[in-house]
Amino acid sequence: MAHVDWYIEGRSFGGCNCNYGCPCQFEDLPTHGHCTGFEVLHIDKGHFGDIDLSGQKIALLYAWPGPIYEGNGAMQVIIDDGATPDQHDALNRVLQGEETDPEASHWWVYRAMCSTVHDTLTKRINFEVDIESRKAHVAIPGVLKSSGRPIQAPHGGGEHRVRIDIPNGIEFTLAEIGSSSSSASGAITFDLSDTYGQWSILRHGPHGVQS
Repeated sequence: MAHVDWYIEGRSFGGCNCNYGCPCQFEDLPTHGHCTGFEVLHIDKGHFGDIDLSGQKIALLYAWPGPIYEGNGAMQVIIDDGATPDQHDALNRVLQGEETDPEASHWWVYRAMCSTVHDTLTKRINFEVDIESRKAHVAIPGVLKSSGRPIQAPHGGGEHRVRIDIPNGIEFTLAEIGSSSSSASGAITFDLSDTYGQWSILRHGPHGVQS
């Protein structure tokens, strides 16, 4: 099946309710038996057909009552209010797994595993991220607040640095791991303190993660 030619590359920060290791990345069950989290992305370069997506910002909120693969989850897309109507439509389609090979990206999989899809929101997304230093700040009025920082070893000794490398993954190939503290107050709610945080460069197209 032919897809619209699209590509998205950008700096991503996200987090969930799991411990720092996030068992899902290792094909294990979530720390607390269920999964809730978010991701935010600044698109450094991208397009959907002839629609330029560079400079746009998006966010997604997710929640599943059990492991993601069991389904019955809920999701919500948030698109920055600076997007044009064409950009908004293109991003909403991509983030809900459209114009993508089956199971090729985490956006496709997450949408497939969600029986509830809340209305897409248009909000100002304030997002600052530094992948190398594992720091981030997110503020979406009335929806999400989050901050990220390096892991601090409990025995002292300063910042701890660890990465997850997934050569054939559906989301990233390499991610920096840290600590995130986040609260969501919209259709999907959570209040998390010092849980799994993830920083990566996302490179996605119709056939999944791009090298």
